[in-house]
Amino acid sequence: MKKFIINISLIILIAAPGYSQQQDLKREVTLYNPYIPSLSDFKKKSFLPVIDDTVVVRPEFTYTVNTNPYSPEYSIVPIKAASLVPDPLEKLYKSYVNLGFGNYLAPLAEVSVTNERSKSGAYGIYARHFSTNGKVKLQNNKRVYAGYMDNDASLFGKKFFMDNYLEGSIDYARKTRYAYGYDTSLFDYEADKKDIRILYNKIGASLSFASLTLDSSDFSYDFDMNYGYFFNNKTLLQHNSGLSGAMAKNYRDLYIGSGLGMDFYRPSKEITGKLKYVVSLSPFISKSSTLWNFRLGMQLLVDKDTLSSAKFHLYPDVKFAFDIVPSYISFFAGLGGKLEQNTPEKVIEENPFMLRDGTLYMLPNTSHQLILSGGLKGNTGIGGNYLISASYSMITDMLFYSNLVFYDPLFESQVGNLFFPIQDDAELFNLHGEINGVIGDKITYSGSANYYNYKLGKNEYPWSKQPWDGKLGVKYNLRNKIIAGIDVTALGKRRFISWKNDLYMPPSTYIFKSPLHINANLSAEYRYTKILSFWLKVNNIAVNRNYDWAFYPTQRFMCMAGLTYSL
Repeated sequence: MKKFIINISLIILIAAPGYSQQQDLKREVTLYNPYIPSLSDFKKKSFLPVIDDTVVVRPEFTYTVNTNPYSPEYSIVPIKAASLVPDPLEKLYKSYVNLGFGNYLAPLAEVSVTNERSKSGAYGIYARHFSTNGKVKLQNNKRVYAGYMDNDASLFGKKFFMDNYLEGSIDYARKTRYAYGYDTSLFDYEADKKDIRILYNKIGASLSFASLTLDSSDFSYDFDMNYGYFFNNKTLLQHNSGLSGAMAKNYRDLYIGSGLGMDFYRPSKEITGKLKYVVSLSPFISKSSTLWNFRLGMQLLVDKDTLSSAKFHLYPDVKFAFDIVPSYISFFAGLGGKLEQNTPEKVIEENPFMLRDGTLYMLPNTSHQLILSGGLKGNTGIGGNYLISASYSMITDMLFYSNLVFYDPLFESQVGNLFFPIQDDAELFNLHGEINGVIGDKITYSGSANYYNYKLGKNEYPWSKQPWDGKLGVKYNLRNKIIAGIDVTALGKRRFISWKNDLYMPPSTYIFKSPLHINANLSAEYRYTKILSFWLKVNNIAVNRNYDWAFYPTQRFMCMAGLTYSL
């Protein structure tokens, strides 16, 4: 029965939709517009899978801290003083050779041989030769031989001890000059080289014993002995010996010391039988700090020459300096004096063409009775330093030179190529300035200038002295591989005097004027290796004519090239 009822129900349910559909199909539909099917907009949604971890881990832990006092053991140890480690020492080569050659047939040879670096001592030998063999043109357009030669040799040694050292040397020097300049108003004069050649020789030895104190507060000393034998020939000669010393010590914040000097000269009997000597004592006291310093002293001196009796001189030695702006502006002033010894060696460096009658050995010394000076110095602030100073000096027996023209048919005549000395008292005012510095890391420069104002006692002009001079130099260094430089020098106009004495004419003087001289020099060096380099020097690029003395034109353009080698 249940099945029957269920089946009847299912049949009714199935037949009902068909009946309903038949009823709908019988309906009428009226369309007023054409049918346009369309779909409405629908935004798609995208869903990414998300994994949610439903497991939650919650760490839980507990800890405890047990504090206990800690008492470390310690010991006091003194800190050692910091030590300054010196820079590594460069290799010291035992020998040095410098060879070169230039126009005017000018050879150059220089040799130095020493031991290697040693804590016990040093010893070695040094020798040098330089000469020229060219000609120059005089005012009468004649070309004359104007060569010269310098030879030097020295054997030296030094021994180091714990607190002092002993040093000594044996030296030899030879100079050869040719008196080529003469008064060109003389006719038909032409001399052979052997007739105008002048030779100067000196053999000497020196010995020194000095302290090696590195602290100024320690007792310091320096003692020197020397001997020299100077000669032109077998009759024109002079022996000289000397002893000097200096000692100083700190005492109650003062630096106290004194110097002692003794020089003795004995010319040959053919020149004079009199002895020359100079003896001096120079006590002083000084003190310095970071901002100022001073020195109080004097020099007690006795001077005896061959032409007069002994003279006593008292020279002050006072100096004072302080910083106005530390490192940048410092003021200094001084009051002093000195004796300038006119030894044969010193005179021939100025004028080697002296009369060959022994005059060279009998010149009086020049005394600078008073020298008052002052100035400023310091750092320029742009990588350099400067110095500006002024000085006033009172001088007695200042040395000048005059050509001598003397005609005598019975005796040897002078043609103006030799000189005799002129002494005069003078007051000299000098302005001096200098500067140096660095531009970048490759260029360095330096310059200096002087102005001189002479007030003489007897002479009209300061013969052979320039009223001013100046020098400016620049150097370029490329990694110590290529080094080049240029310097320019200038000398103001000078006046020379020539004394003429003729048996048939009254004595007269002739004033020779030398024009302003500007000279430019070039130098270059290429260091191929540490032991081999090549160099070049070019002097007087402008080829200007200059005169060292009246009637003496100098050699003009000169170019030299060479090499240096170390072993």
